[in-house]
Amino acid sequence: MTNTDGIGKGDWVGFANYTRAVNDPTFQDSIVNTLLLLATLPIWVMLPMLLAILIHQGVPGGKLFRAVYFFPAVLSSVIIGSIFNIVLRYDGSLNNALAAVGIDAVDWLGGSATALGSLIAVQLWSTFGMGVLIFLSGLSTVPDDIIEAARIDGARFWQRLFLIIVPSLRPIIEFVAVVTTIGVLTSMFGLIYVLTGGGPGTSTTLPEFLIWLEQGQLNRPGYASAISMILFVMMGGIAYLQIRIMTRNASL
Repeated sequence: MTNTDGIGKGDWVGFANYTRAVNDPTFQDSIVNTLLLLATLPIWVMLPMLLAILIHQGVPGGKLFRAVYFFPAVLSSVIIGSIFNIVLRYDGSLNNALAAVGIDAVDWLGGSATALGSLIAVQLWSTFGMGVLIFLSGLSTVPDDIIEAARIDGARFWQRLFLIIVPSLRPIIEFVAVVTTIGVLTSMFGLIYVLTGGGPGTSTTLPEFLIWLEQGQLNRPGYASAISMILFVMMGGIAYLQIRIMTRNASL
């Protein structure tokens, strides 16, 4: 609630920083990008859950898959960003592979229509291994005799999945959904910085990157702090709604 350069005391401005954020086109774009990111949340939850179930069911090479899926989680975002800069740039590995099969090159990181999707895909690749491990831990609590009894009674895999396994994993799904939501809203700065710099334009600018830009580059810590508080309230509200919805569904 101050207008300061971070050194002096600063001038009290009340809610002026919040009013400015609401009317700031860059902040508005960052919120739209955040909503687009949150729209992909089911993928962030369902993909690791399905992979964990397949590994738990004893697919060949399950231990190898477990290590391979988790490996990206131990890499820093800077390393991951550097790797995918090579893969996704216009003359990179992916476009070279597409050209080999007769498909035109795509500007994955430089096109406003593809940059955010590419960023989301890289972040998903780098983090879903942790979700796999969490779901594997949850699956260890599901009684094997119930699943086996259902199999003997003629229940198909998908019936066992949706009638026994998924309901048993409801608390784990809730936990992963909340943690993933908070994570994607607060842990993508490194990838944005290395891969796109928030561009092209503002197509990959998220609130956390805008906070750094206002604080570290434009030296407006008061405004950056106001955006931080908005992001904090947003995360708390989303997490609260997720918990309420899942708790209500659990009681039905």
